[in-house]
Amino acid sequence: MIIYSPLLFLFGSTVPIVRAAFNPLQHSGSASPYFDAPTPPGIRSDTPAGCVVDQAAYFVRHGSRYPEPSSFTGWQNLFWKIQNATFIAHGPLSFLPSWVLPVDNVDHEPLFLSSTGAREAFDLGVELRKRYAFTAGGENFTAWSAGEQRVVDTTTYFLRGYLSDGNYLSDPSLNRGHLVVLPDSLTAEQSINLFNGTFADSLTPSASCSPYAIFSNNGSVASSTFRATYQNQTAARINTFLQGDLAFNATDIGVIQDLCGFGFEISGDRRFCDIFTDDEWLDYEYADDLNYYYGSGPGNPLSATTGYPWVKAIADLFEVGPYHTVANGTLVPPPLIMGFSHDNNLPPLISALKLWNDTVPSLTQRDTNPLRQFRSGHLVAFRGYLALERLSCTASQSSNESGVFHQAGILGGTIISMNQTRTAPANSSFPIPQLYVRVRADYAPVPIPSCSSGPGRTCPLAQFMEMVNGPLATAAGDFMEVCGLENLTGPGVSGISGNGSSVKFLTTKGDGTEILLELN
Repeated sequence: MIIYSPLLFLFGSTVPIVRAAFNPLQHSGSASPYFDAPTPPGIRSDTPAGCVVDQAAYFVRHGSRYPEPSSFTGWQNLFWKIQNATFIAHGPLSFLPSWVLPVDNVDHEPLFLSSTGAREAFDLGVELRKRYAFTAGGENFTAWSAGEQRVVDTTTYFLRGYLSDGNYLSDPSLNRGHLVVLPDSLTAEQSINLFNGTFADSLTPSASCSPYAIFSNNGSVASSTFRATYQNQTAARINTFLQGDLAFNATDIGVIQDLCGFGFEISGDRRFCDIFTDDEWLDYEYADDLNYYYGSGPGNPLSATTGYPWVKAIADLFEVGPYHTVANGTLVPPPLIMGFSHDNNLPPLISALKLWNDTVPSLTQRDTNPLRQFRSGHLVAFRGYLALERLSCTASQSSNESGVFHQAGILGGTIISMNQTRTAPANSSFPIPQLYVRVRADYAPVPIPSCSSGPGRTCPLAQFMEMVNGPLATAAGDFMEVCGLENLTGPGVSGISGNGSSVKFLTTKGDGTEILLELN
């Protein structure tokens, strides 16, 4: 539905203002299929004029998936509750008597990627190939993945989208994806006996930080506290559409709302989305926000500790620039650095960058500010991501005062004053580019509050490096020390990294298991 709102202008004319209809699939938090987050007011989402992105790094959640086994049990319980009842349903519940579970192969579907997730990943590959134009036709490309199968599959489909170009299928030397699968980080107890205690050198670093895990439980407590403020009332309202011995309770409401996002991304079924009011969806969304804010985001005091190593690694690569590696590095990553992981590993990056932490969300009353910053669906929706871009910018001059001189046979040009002669200018050259950093969350730019003086409210690279190596490092602390791992001994402690507090997989050859991805 599209809503038209008339606006009165001078001379009595009216022009309709078109506002998008409320879409529950964009208010379903981590159960939402991917969508671009809205751009904040006063800023453009495109690259600022006079700038080009010469390096970018993405940390991506896996694509849409089937439910986890524990969640699927809740779906099954709901199904049998409906089937074992005698009732009349009407209105938005009239489909319930014929509703079937959107899972038709229990052995192969729960926990794994859905077709929507495969398409989301493929589409991201196509999108970034066009957005940055970093990779020429025929060139191979490397991406990194955490070890879970749904993450590996997402990375695989991304690579196929990124490289599905030209007629290279029959030539195994051209346009091939190299997928580096990193072992998931182990707990301290596991690392004593095993050999892959990668700790921070991982795309799942929080798994090995036991103090972080203790605080992460606060997320589910916070969300449960808030759900108790609305779920019983919601159940009472939708039960008015039932007659007979079927009645839903607060527990059922959580399962039914989950089935909006999951039902749509698995089978295209939106009927569960239509059961609830807009306010009920905003409550559902806010409960998910609390789960991530207090569980893995700024509300977890060790969140920044687990997110900082990746931020630091990317900052160091941005400092040396594309097609270079850090001091003592043995691997030069591509200018587009892609890492794929899980939802809970994204909020720590926000925490490490000191973003979205200006307001502590209430546990008992929904924040109704439409511009509030921390929204889980704008970061951890399926295939959600946080990206850092390095921008190379040249100060633009008025088009009436300057032009670009091109000499025949020489690629490129030189900015000149329009008052200069049309022959080759003497001793002139392009202005020295200035470097900046931009953060994106699900495509929307996210200005760094204390560092936004550049074009499009970007952060000057030099200032960004000062932040990363100064106050952000201090706030995060040393990973091994803060997580209580500094005195740990055993065969798996050094793992593949040698330094458990640093991300080295982006600059160290052999850090992870490389798989050649066959496009055919």
